[in-house]
Amino acid sequence: MTPRTGPRAYHPDDRAALADICVRTADNGGDSRHLYPDLELMPSIFAAPYAYLEPDLAFVIDDGTGRAVGYIIGTADTPRFVTEFRERWLPRVEDRYPRPVDPPRGPADEMIALLHDPERMVLPELACHPAHLHIDLLPEWQRRGYGRELMRTFLAALRAKGVEGVHLSMLTANTPARAFYDRLGFAELPVPDPGPVSYLVRGTQPDL
Repeated sequence: MTPRTGPRAYHPDDRAALADICVRTADNGGDSRHLYPDLELMPSIFAAPYAYLEPDLAFVIDDGTGRAVGYIIGTADTPRFVTEFRERWLPRVEDRYPRPVDPPRGPADEMIALLHDPERMVLPELACHPAHLHIDLLPEWQRRGYGRELMRTFLAALRAKGVEGVHLSMLTANTPARAFYDRLGFAELPVPDPGPVSYLVRGTQPDL
């Protein structure tokens, strides 16, 4: 069957494309290769574990040729995901990225420290929005309605699991992303000491 342009379920063959999209959007929405020369690092934190641990909540935008050019990934239950991240995902990558023993000396060290601290994702303020997500599209596929299509697909999958609330964290400085989330009905939820990120929440109701 010929692929159509638009959202579809993630397939293991999309793994390389998922990693590439992550790398090319990981610097405040832009290409991160100048910051993280190891091209597996950012996907090992923000993309691959979701596709591995919760593939039924992974969706991509197909460009019509079978190639993924955007994705939305996440979990229905953040505390459970954190446990599985530590028990099932970290053992797969910690030989390549051992826990730092010294204070971070650069961007890559900071990211490796995050990799080894999945518990940072569990905040009591977010308990009513237990799901969380990451969404990224290659620049040439942005502002064409595909982000909204991915979000609609993901929220429907959460509703089917009985999940009523979802959250995400984003770099506060990424104002274009914030405008996108505002248009989709997300609202900021204050948390203590958020650092450089903002936490946004919304229900899973189908009102996009």
